[in-house]
Amino acid sequence: MYAAVCARGFRRYSTYRAATWARVTTNTVFGFILAYTYLALWQVRPHLGGYDLSAALTYVWLGQALFAFLCMGGMGVLDDLQTRITKGDIAVDLFRPVDQQAWWLAVDLGRGGYQLLANGVVPMLVGGLCFDLRLPQGGLGPTVATWAAFAVSIVLALLVSYALRFLVALTAFWLLDGRGVQMIYYLTCNFFGGFFLPITLFPAPLEELARALPFVSLFQVPADVFLQRYDAVGTLAALGVQAAWAVVLLGVGRVVQARAVRKVVVQGG
Repeated sequence: MYAAVCARGFRRYSTYRAATWARVTTNTVFGFILAYTYLALWQVRPHLGGYDLSAALTYVWLGQALFAFLCMGGMGVLDDLQTRITKGDIAVDLFRPVDQQAWWLAVDLGRGGYQLLANGVVPMLVGGLCFDLRLPQGGLGPTVATWAAFAVSIVLALLVSYALRFLVALTAFWLLDGRGVQMIYYLTCNFFGGFFLPITLFPAPLEELARALPFVSLFQVPADVFLQRYDAVGTLAALGVQAAWAVVLLGVGRVVQARAVRKVVVQGG
């Protein structure tokens, strides 16, 4: 059943072709804006944060390729969950013989799969045509290993993203209007996740704080895996951190969900 839900989540997003091309265009335009900003910055400070210019530009376009996939600027399908909570429709959902967390995860995996293909490939190709981007290097073995690690890393990043957004959505049980929490989440996620700038550019105390938070697992870790900034042991450790955060946050989500549904008050009666 959950596989069918995932497949329909993919099909749902694939029907909005105009919205897809609008998002692709937006991501590509912002990619150029950020790329030229990075160019100006790295020309003044080469190897800033431990990245050379090619790595920094690759970092930018990876961000644009993964932005929609990881829902760095929105709640994705969990907008629907939050709306159903505030309108009281969640009362009907709770009678269905499905696990709510697993159901919405299946929908989000379908959404993520489509966004990766539709909104990830084009910006990366455009960036590769216009700038000197860096692909995994070091021979066949290391290259294949890097691509495999990157694939695992972005899947784990999506799980962490979903777990965080699920917790944000559940705040609607208490707040009824979650827009304030969403805004705080967007800003915190993008800043500490390394989307605006790599966290290696932060002052040392702020970088340490960022590495202690789950947001770094969303983008900074996958980008560094792709750019081969870890050795083999470091890569496994980074993936382990992502997996640990996914397990912990999904577990917290189950606890919060169980507490939230003990007593559901539906507006209007």
